[in-house]
Amino acid sequence: MIMTDYKNIWVIVEFKKGKVRSVSFELIGIAKELAGKLNEKVCVALIGNNVSNFCEEFSYFGIAEIYICEDAIFEEYLTETYSSILIDLVKEYTPNMILYPSTKFGKDLAPRIAASLETGLTPDCNNIDIQDGNVVYTRSVYGGNYYVDIIIPSNRPQMATLRSNIFEKSGKIEKNNPKIINFPVNIEFNKLSTKVIDNIETTISHEKPIDEANVIVSGGRGIGSKENFKIIDNLAEVLNAAVGASRAAVEAGWISKSCQVGQSGTVVAPDIYIACGISGTIQHLVGMKSSKKIIAINKDPSAPIFEFCDYGIVGDFKTIVPLLTEALKERLSQD
Repeated sequence: MIMTDYKNIWVIVEFKKGKVRSVSFELIGIAKELAGKLNEKVCVALIGNNVSNFCEEFSYFGIAEIYICEDAIFEEYLTETYSSILIDLVKEYTPNMILYPSTKFGKDLAPRIAASLETGLTPDCNNIDIQDGNVVYTRSVYGGNYYVDIIIPSNRPQMATLRSNIFEKSGKIEKNNPKIINFPVNIEFNKLSTKVIDNIETTISHEKPIDEANVIVSGGRGIGSKENFKIIDNLAEVLNAAVGASRAAVEAGWISKSCQVGQSGTVVAPDIYIACGISGTIQHLVGMKSSKKIIAINKDPSAPIFEFCDYGIVGDFKTIVPLLTEALKERLSQD
């Protein structure tokens, strides 16, 4: 096939607990912007069990085509099954570009597809644009200290995973009638080499995913030790919040990398972001600037984060956070 045979921009939709993850609508938003510049169409691929139920929802986003890969075998995510059907789908319909969320789902699936199709993949993009007819993918490198622009000039489909909470979500528009393509599934369960035994969802605050959390309590270098993160955990538990951290706290070994908020970690946009002992480097601020309300607790009155927050408390978090935790416990017990 020649390059011009590859057409349209695909979004691989991610589901969680029977719902479309919000990052999928961010991908649709940037896909529509790119499609307008390239004079192409936006399509979505739905893989799962009973996913055809979502066709009505996607008819309000200007989608041209919906590819449905529906079978009970996709009830649980397995790299083996999802990659098998998606590779067949891509070979059949030859998209120009495929966008995945930069989540555990996307980070697992996209490299398998790229390797199988021998094409290019740009991970963790924080911008995509068109320059001189080429799609330019931008991502940060070297711990977020530099940005690089990447093009994939000679392989198709070109692919990228996109970071969440960066791109504007596509809003609903007047309903259209997208073309619906039901793609046949011919995967035999008894021939799979892997299977899901059970799913266990963590209830531990610092193990909750931060990318879609409504409330995040984060700790930085000022926390002082791994043991002191228990103070953060206690507040997060009362608020049913996720626990985040600065890069400095992660590199000190006090908390896992999955909790890192920032340019080189996860970009978040909660309703409330509580920053404890975090000075406010630009790399961290980039990762949480979309929070609706930012509360900072730091004993250094000149910490940069105080210029950025909605509410600031100057003081030692080891004194303030336990008082706040107990006050919230008492207040919530009355509701």
